[in-house]
Amino acid sequence: MKKIVEYFLQITKIPHCSQNSEKLKKFLIDFAKNRGYGVFTDDSGNILARCKKPLICFQAHYDMVCVAEAPDIEVIKKNNRLFAKNSSLGADNGIGVSMMMALMDEKKDCEFLFTADEEIGLIGAKALDFSIKSEFLLNLDSEEEAKVYIGCAGGVDVCAKKSYRLKESGDDFYEIEIFGLPGGHSGVDIDKNIPNAIKIFANFCKDKEIKIAEIKAGERINSIAANLKAVVASPKKLKSNKIVKVKKIEKRYRVIKESSSLVELLDRFTHGVREFDEKLKIPYISVNLAIVELYDDICSIKVSLRAMDEKGLNRIQKSIKEFFEGYGYGVDFHDKYPAWRPQINEFSKLVSKEMKKVFKKCEYTAIHAGLECAVISNIYPNLKIASIGPNIRFPHSVSEEVDLISVEKIYKVVKGVIDEVHGC
Repeated sequence: MKKIVEYFLQITKIPHCSQNSEKLKKFLIDFAKNRGYGVFTDDSGNILARCKKPLICFQAHYDMVCVAEAPDIEVIKKNNRLFAKNSSLGADNGIGVSMMMALMDEKKDCEFLFTADEEIGLIGAKALDFSIKSEFLLNLDSEEEAKVYIGCAGGVDVCAKKSYRLKESGDDFYEIEIFGLPGGHSGVDIDKNIPNAIKIFANFCKDKEIKIAEIKAGERINSIAANLKAVVASPKKLKSNKIVKVKKIEKRYRVIKESSSLVELLDRFTHGVREFDEKLKIPYISVNLAIVELYDDICSIKVSLRAMDEKGLNRIQKSIKEFFEGYGYGVDFHDKYPAWRPQINEFSKLVSKEMKKVFKKCEYTAIHAGLECAVISNIYPNLKIASIGPNIRFPHSVSEEVDLISVEKIYKVVKGVIDEVHGC
């Protein structure tokens, strides 16, 4: 356990935001080589460390979502929990990486797959170019103990754009700010009623004669929008409330003529869970209104869609496209990834058995987020895959925290799985 925390703290000192993780890549390569593992890399930044005759492969991604002051991360420990001061922590998936490092320290006869740029569309996993020799793969990117994940949502990102007409305004101008909302993961936290800065802004504006000049809202397409800054004009005095801060400014701007239409769009847009899966007790379809940017005459709106199967994903894509096109927006879809259909097999049963030894209970479940398991299972159809992890709360936000007692217990499960696989 001490080693896992030690390695995690080392990782937090090495910048590894998505698309900027070269330093951590080099660190992991050197770490594995120094412990006698053969190391392979591919063109997408993925790393595979291997012993001679592995039976099981462990997998985690080594990039993180950087929010607020990250990658400058100041880790705080309190009551057996780690969190960061005014930034995301990177426990997603740094804890999984640290567990794999601890296993390499113990010279375990395994494969270790570190994937790149998971947080921006499973990019590394989609381009894997290795020959994996193991029969089993255990992903360490789940975030709730005493559960074995055997399925996940598929998803796709949406970018909608429109050019608006501009005009001068004789009204007073105001700067509107919404800052410091909790934020959260656009998948696992989408059903937690976390406030969205964009929706709050729309609700503030909808009953007023507001004309919009600028908007910059949201942080990442896979995060719930925590911050917004806008410039608007209004014939009536605007006042702050507990969440929305308003300041009158002297600078003049041109505003968009169709401001009422944009406000209506943002107000009518249904952010959050669209349909719920009663059997799995998780969202079936969800939509995250993630980013809105209006500069000059161009408005760009970015949304992430998730569904637990291809049918649901296709249906929500069609609905979102029709919604935006109804307001005159062009719509592009990108970074689509598949769902992982829930399936119990001999390996997931083995993992469940080890989980019960440690926690006295275990359940099979699926997650309303993208796991690399879905992509990996398509590339390596003969691999038997499961996913586990310790309790991590509010990933992709400044509230992210990890339970260290949970980490210790999950590591016992991991080592038990290795012993069972080698004893088969």
